[in-house]
Amino acid sequence: MNRKQAIKIILATAVVPSLWLSACSGGKQTNNAATTSTYTCPMHPQIIQEHKGTCPICGMDLVPFDRNKKDRFLTLNEDQQVLAHISTTVIGAGSVNNYTRTNGRLKVNPEESNVISSRNAGRIEQLYVKETGTPIRKGQALCKLYSEQLLTLQQELLMTHKQAEQFTEDHRFQDIFEAAKQKLLLYGQTQQQLSTLLNNGKAFPYITFYAPSSGVVAELLITEGQYIGEGSALLRLEGYQSMWVEADIYPREASFVKEGQKLTVFANGNTEQPLSMEVQFITPSFQENTQLMQLRGTIANPDKGLQAGMPAIILLPQASQNAALSVPSNAIIRSGKSSHVWIALGKEKFEPRIVETGAEAFEQTAITDGLKAGDKVVVSGAYLLYSEYVLKKGGVIN
Repeated sequence: MNRKQAIKIILATAVVPSLWLSACSGGKQTNNAATTSTYTCPMHPQIIQEHKGTCPICGMDLVPFDRNKKDRFLTLNEDQQVLAHISTTVIGAGSVNNYTRTNGRLKVNPEESNVISSRNAGRIEQLYVKETGTPIRKGQALCKLYSEQLLTLQQELLMTHKQAEQFTEDHRFQDIFEAAKQKLLLYGQTQQQLSTLLNNGKAFPYITFYAPSSGVVAELLITEGQYIGEGSALLRLEGYQSMWVEADIYPREASFVKEGQKLTVFANGNTEQPLSMEVQFITPSFQENTQLMQLRGTIANPDKGLQAGMPAIILLPQASQNAALSVPSNAIIRSGKSSHVWIALGKEKFEPRIVETGAEAFEQTAITDGLKAGDKVVVSGAYLLYSEYVLKKGGVIN
């Protein structure tokens, strides 16, 4: 073997192992770089698989997420928080009442209703109000009645007045005149009307009825030309400055309520505007063929927005859990077997916190474990944070 061949063999022997090592190293890098994608369902985070597909529960397309990210917080800038409608509140200790909801109804308050009737028999000469639903102000003319009996009494008064003036020395005529005047006063005439009658010397057999209070015509019971008797109802006025609230309750619920107590009422399903009702009456006995008692109270209605027949929800107190931390009920996310809330750690950082819940009121829930006074809890937008967490982190919060 010559010198050149020997040198070639030595170089080949040195290069082959290095190429083999390089190939092995490159293969390892390729295998390490190849990562396996993980997919989950945005609505059912318990569904996790290593390939694309659809959720077997809801049929949604699975979305990828990085299962290697173990941090539990989310970061949202101010613009993202505005789009998500995120708002927070600082919680503190306080009393959480346990309420039960009962359904009720609104009714017209009879104390604001007036049934206008006639003391006199006669014929309805003219109606100034001809349809129900018409608003009426106090002192407004309602109708005019022609009364033959009133005509007779007025003529009697005019005649006795002339006799009393002609025979001033005879007290019997003066007594007869006073008796005729008294009849008209009892008939509903006023002293001013009698003075006008005597000054004019002419009978006026018409009676005008005026509204004793403001309200709305709820029922019209007469027509023009109709003859009515003494005591006949003419119309009914209803006022709506306040409304009755009635509800059927069980005896065990009645044990927590007393007359004069203030209760919270939501009218016509509007839970954004709680109303205060004072309990005025609780029936002392069961309603017929039931095991129910009736509760009644009054709520103010200054803007006339409430109407008779509207449904109402009354919150009846059951128990009280004192010195408990409480959060708005809509701030709690219940997922699987646990419940959590979102805590604002800074201006842009949010973290989920597992909590134990206690007594639940209509809008507040007591927290027995997981929070402390002074924590800033996300009130609105918590569910959007949870959805974002599922998309980015995958899995449920526990």
